[in-house]
Amino acid sequence: MAQKDTPGRRSASRRHANEPRNHKRKGKGEKLAPPARRPADCSSPLAENEELLYGIHTVREALNNPARRILRAFATKNALSKLQEDFRTAGISPEVVLPKELTRRLGADAVHQGVLLLAEPLPEQTLAEVAGEDGPLLLLDQITDPHNIGAILRSAAAFCVSGVIITRRHAPAAATGVLAKAASGALEHVPLVRVTNLARAMAELRQDFGYTLWGLDSDGEAVLDCATEVPERIALVLGAEGKGLRLKVRETCDAILRLDMPGAIRSLNVSNAAAIALFALHQGRLRDGEA
Repeated sequence: MAQKDTPGRRSASRRHANEPRNHKRKGKGEKLAPPARRPADCSSPLAENEELLYGIHTVREALNNPARRILRAFATKNALSKLQEDFRTAGISPEVVLPKELTRRLGADAVHQGVLLLAEPLPEQTLAEVAGEDGPLLLLDQITDPHNIGAILRSAAAFCVSGVIITRRHAPAAATGVLAKAASGALEHVPLVRVTNLARAMAELRQDFGYTLWGLDSDGEAVLDCATEVPERIALVLGAEGKGLRLKVRETCDAILRLDMPGAIRSLNVSNAAAIALFALHQGRLRDGEA
């Protein structure tokens, strides 16, 4: 079983897409003042401090996140009809484009659903900041697939995870559009924290913040399920599919657990394993709270 290859302090200030410096945001129900527009060209190269967000759910959550500084917005007429209230509440007038313009910018494989934001990355949080929260933590050991990380973030948001910790190397270099789309808006709710050395970060979580660290692997000595007694401060560690947890990371865990699977296939995609493990932790805490 490969339980493997599997934001944060919010700033209230941002200038919205297409707003000049003296632009005043309108109240609900009022018409937005026409913004100073550049041509509706969404194909310009990205700068270092820019990222692309696309898809209805991803864009809706970004529009409703006060920490997300949006630079430009593009939408088809159909997508705009679905997100009109979200754009109005955010004080943003998107540039109306044809679907083919977004496809040309993002590629034929991107399911953009007719909407695209050009935005600044969210402010990065530190390990200490997320460790001070109440929810569990997820640590990902050299997981490189943005689809898997995005799916893990989605499950993390569903189960009130305080942060997902990844390494600076052997991980997506930025919150790519693919990752954000797979996360379906969760990137706006769960901090993605980058550390240089995962084993060192694990030791810091144990020594400075009192976390218990459970690695997830198919050959774990104990089963993680809804009957498992869950420590108050818990962090799950998941490794890349195929390679699993690296030796130093594995040795730094307090225990290695497995998911009990009675079927012929004994391994899961890491994002599926993460979702099941988080459900088990949640149910275990509910049971302990009722006891």
